[in-house]
Amino acid sequence: MQFGLFQQQTQNLVMTQELRQAIHLLQYSAAELTMFIHEQSLENPLLEVKEPPKLEEPMYSSPIKNTEELASPIDYAYIDRTSIHDFLLKQLQELTVSDKEKKELTYMIYSLRDDGYLSRPIEEVCQDLQLSIEEGEYHLETIQQFDPAGVGARNLQECLLIQLQRMQKHHHIAEQIIMFHMEGFASRKWKEISKDMNITLAEIQEANDIIQKLDPRPGSQYIADPISFVRPEIRIVPYEGELLVHLEDDLIPNVGLNQHYEELLRSSDDAGASQYAKQKIQQVQWLMKSIHQRKQTILKVGEAIAKHQKDYFLKKDGILKPLTLKEIAEEIDVHESTVSRATTNKFADTPRGMIELKSLFSSSVHNDLGEATSSQMIKEWMKQLIAGENKQKPLSDAKIVNWLQSEKDTTVSRRAIAKYRDELGIPSSSKRKRY
Repeated sequence: MQFGLFQQQTQNLVMTQELRQAIHLLQYSAAELTMFIHEQSLENPLLEVKEPPKLEEPMYSSPIKNTEELASPIDYAYIDRTSIHDFLLKQLQELTVSDKEKKELTYMIYSLRDDGYLSRPIEEVCQDLQLSIEEGEYHLETIQQFDPAGVGARNLQECLLIQLQRMQKHHHIAEQIIMFHMEGFASRKWKEISKDMNITLAEIQEANDIIQKLDPRPGSQYIADPISFVRPEIRIVPYEGELLVHLEDDLIPNVGLNQHYEELLRSSDDAGASQYAKQKIQQVQWLMKSIHQRKQTILKVGEAIAKHQKDYFLKKDGILKPLTLKEIAEEIDVHESTVSRATTNKFADTPRGMIELKSLFSSSVHNDLGEATSSQMIKEWMKQLIAGENKQKPLSDAKIVNWLQSEKDTTVSRRAIAKYRDELGIPSSSKRKRY
């Protein structure tokens, strides 16, 4: 081992404060960036923030707008944020009951979860109210008569039974299936149920069609929390067979230097004040540069995506082409992580409606000729194939694999088909079968 002084040249990536800020600002959504700017203005007196003009158009805009077109009444529709508890309490007010019963029923209503189910065992609720089980059951049955049907249930089985029993036309087979064979019914053991109940598979199929229309979470239709809106950061507009990409500059407040404070601090004889002013001016300049860089990056990424997905936006039957973050990164000469940050929580107003930029990327599957096919195209083929299948003999995943191989020259594993089917919300062949 030798000891001594040696000269060595190395390369290191130094994460400066300016670079760190630019990275953070790029991954922010417009709303998060606006909040960040206002937070910075509280800490920096030299930062001047000018709010963008308020637009009269709604947060969620239609794909293609005509400037002379009148606003849709839907844009001004009232959003009812009544919770399930408020809705049930309104119905309680219409009942003729004693004050004591009203207090007990109110307590039970607030013991329901947001989805409408009883949150605790009835015994615990009765203990809190110092009621007998019989009195508690009576109160719960009262609530179960309220709308929506199924509210106040203790489990899924009771919820479905309440809805079936409140139907104008009773379906006794469906009620019997839920009451005595619910687990086997969910597992599609229909032949066993058919034999046990002495009914046909067609009758079970009819009961299934009715049960599928029931709501397993009756309280979820009532929104307790405010709805959050998004606004697009870019707009993709068709023009003479091409796509124009516009940056929405009016989303983010304008940032600049407060000239008045700057002159006061610069003209001060206090060395500390001058140093403070220099530091704060530099912060404002960094912020302005980072915001500008963020806008340019999002615009470049949007333009590159629009070029690759041109057919998807211009054609009614167009589908997403295979596209990766790496391809866009190489095209605009940035790192792949930069593209990822520029597309996460960033939305575009397109001829297809409001779309998150991240969703415009699609994985690829190569066919026997080495040509790339997007996963979305395979999903479209699957949807069309399953829609036209014989429902009495639905196609298995293995048969779909064979069909893609023979008809589309595309090799996909059975596991991938199962994954795509789940993403499309299509049940397995055994659950699609009709009798």
